[in-house]
Amino acid sequence: MNEIKKEIIEVGKRLWQRGYVAANDGNISVKISDSKFLTTATGVSKGFMDESDVVLVDDKGNLLEGMKKASSELPMHLEIYKKRDDVLAVVHSHPPTATGFAAAGIEMDKGILPEVILTLGNVKLTPYGTTGTDELARIVAEGISKNNGLLLQNHGAVTVGTSLMQAYYRMETLEHFANITLVTRILGRQSVLGQEEIAKLFAKTGSKAPEFSDKSSGEKSEKFMLSRDDLTNIIYDIIKQINNQEDL
Repeated sequence: MNEIKKEIIEVGKRLWQRGYVAANDGNISVKISDSKFLTTATGVSKGFMDESDVVLVDDKGNLLEGMKKASSELPMHLEIYKKRDDVLAVVHSHPPTATGFAAAGIEMDKGILPEVILTLGNVKLTPYGTTGTDELARIVAEGISKNNGLLLQNHGAVTVGTSLMQAYYRMETLEHFANITLVTRILGRQSVLGQEEIAKLFAKTGSKAPEFSDKSSGEKSEKFMLSRDDLTNIIYDIIKQINNQEDL
């Protein structure tokens, strides 16, 4: 468990370095056994954790080891583990662009990038649920039942994996996808893969292809009143952000 604690601390640091969390935001958990989980404590910065900031809990959320309380969002993690036997780690954070889509109530449910489709599935947007409640836990568990990444309306994002690093990398992919999706919306066009193309991606994996929106690839997004210079600056800033993240 000490090695897993160190990995949780490392992932917390990466989330903070990339700006996916601020202050004491976000939470991380890892399944140790059917009834034991390591998770981040409440009220700690994910960029400055030590082993005392990671606690052991049971499947009811009761504290087994550690001096601090578990995150108030632990019920959400536990419900995900109940819903998905294959999930061994959960990462919740607030990456800015993805959270912007969530706060705007805008779906990122188009099949645009093959790598994202294979990694995350269909990134759904959940209905709103109050932070730290059983209501939110149920909403998230249901939303992530068939996919590996999820937007939480007016809240943030959740990714899952068969390992902690896989769950973390999926958070990176989700935010990268959000940045690219934002560029396509600013440009006013998206080239969307059809369900037949998506099925081909999954043909050799043995997995069922997720369902995506089949709206026209030439569909126009909402109109924005921007000058040419404003549009150029926005796209430049997004590309710069993506390049800076890849350099970390």
